[in-house]
Amino acid sequence: MSSTSDSDLTGVRLDASSLRVLAHPLRSRLLSALRRGGPATATELAQTLGTNSGATSYHLRKLESVGLVADTGEGEGKRRLWRAATDFHEWDASDFVGDEDSETALNWLARDYHRQLGQQFERWLDVEGSWPVEWRDVAGQSDSFVIVTSEQAEALQTELRGVLAKYRRVGQADPGARRLAAYTVLVPMDLDKPPAS
Repeated sequence: MSSTSDSDLTGVRLDASSLRVLAHPLRSRLLSALRRGGPATATELAQTLGTNSGATSYHLRKLESVGLVADTGEGEGKRRLWRAATDFHEWDASDFVGDEDSETALNWLARDYHRQLGQQFERWLDVEGSWPVEWRDVAGQSDSFVIVTSEQAEALQTELRGVLAKYRRVGQADPGARRLAAYTVLVPMDLDKPPAS
């Protein structure tokens, strides 16, 4: 487990076992819900995600088995209170090269995160008009392109992570602050021209 520049934020690098467990429609949403909303019981999560508490409990235990969620120890009786065990996870595609099952799981997980991003952005578009104009000006999307080598793209990613770390909690004590989801996506544009390896 590694720490970010914020000493209270923790992350984990997915290995083959944790990747395969996480690459599941309900488990991926359970972990996201716990990270967004904080600790919750299986029943509360089932209500939030539109499923049943039996399935939710089962899949929470699977996530617990690879260290992605944890029991807070604060539940009452059989009602366990679950939390996300880390604030984020990361991986490199090269971590799984040659492992067909893991590569398949990673492909599914990346597509699932893309679907979740689309859903979150559509929810924002549904309510955007009710937000103050200064928030509407800063939220949303932009697009651009860069021409870089793989090494330069890695440097770009490192700089972007540094900027996000700098701003991660700056507004925490301000009642006017709101959480913003910040997504970075680098996708090659010329998909029919892969570079020589």
